[in-house]
Amino acid sequence: MTDTSVVRGGHRYEVLVDGQVAGSAHFRVTPEAVVFTHTNVKSEYEGHGVGSALARGALDDVRARGERVVAECPFIAAYIDKHPEYADLLVGS
Repeated sequence: MTDTSVVRGGHRYEVLVDGQVAGSAHFRVTPEAVVFTHTNVKSEYEGHGVGSALARGALDDVRARGERVVAECPFIAAYIDKHPEYADLLVGS
């Protein structure tokens, strides 16, 4: 993995690796929070930190926007559990 970036568009964040979409984190917006519902990473990128880059980029963007998070998606929930610096974003924290 060389050049990785995360972009928000529509109702998902996409992680790009060398300009190619490698995965996405889908969400819906409510008045209270950004609700992450599903995350997927293409099989050829699994195990290379792409999912973590996606979660980190999405959560950093949510923080920058002053929004909160509901982690219905098991991957995003597990990422926040492993990285407590994002726990303050959770609704109810």
